[in-house]
Amino acid sequence: MLERYDRYVGARHLDVGVGTGWFLDHCSWPVEAPQVTLLDLNENSLSAAAGRIHRFAPTTVQANVLDPVDLAGASFDSIAANFLFHCLPGALEWKAATVASNLRPSLASGGVFFGSTILGRGVHHNPLGRRLMRLYNRKGIFSNTEDDLRGLEQGLASHLTEVEIEVVGAVALFAGRAQEARRQAPQDE
Repeated sequence: MLERYDRYVGARHLDVGVGTGWFLDHCSWPVEAPQVTLLDLNENSLSAAAGRIHRFAPTTVQANVLDPVDLAGASFDSIAANFLFHCLPGALEWKAATVASNLRPSLASGGVFFGSTILGRGVHHNPLGRRLMRLYNRKGIFSNTEDDLRGLEQGLASHLTEVEIEVVGAVALFAGRAQEARRQAPQDE
């Protein structure tokens, strides 16, 4: 996971579903003073992550990523959503498409949206993993019993280009790019 941050994180970065901010604290930033924005529905997570990377003076936004997100016209070189989709309600194709659609306006041309999610179908879960999946889905912490690779790929591809997905164990690691802006040819008068 840290290698993915090292590969994709940009100078202007949005982290969604921030957790503790560990990856942001340990990754190799491409610039000395990155502009970091943290987005999460949970105020405690925002506070913990912001405190961990206080040296970057991050901006925090408390919002539900399943709703349109107002980021005041900000443009990001990278957006990360790690271990987020499996916690959101609904079918994975819908979750991935909705999140990508809501964040896509803030992704700079050529920027990358990357992250990870735990799949519920089409992958092998060891006995402990199966127990945790049942428990977390029953308690509503996860909503991923039907989440599969096809749904993730279709959801992301509906709003991003160059979508790449690698499955490691039961986890899908993904990345997709914002389509490059196309130049229009000058019109003859």
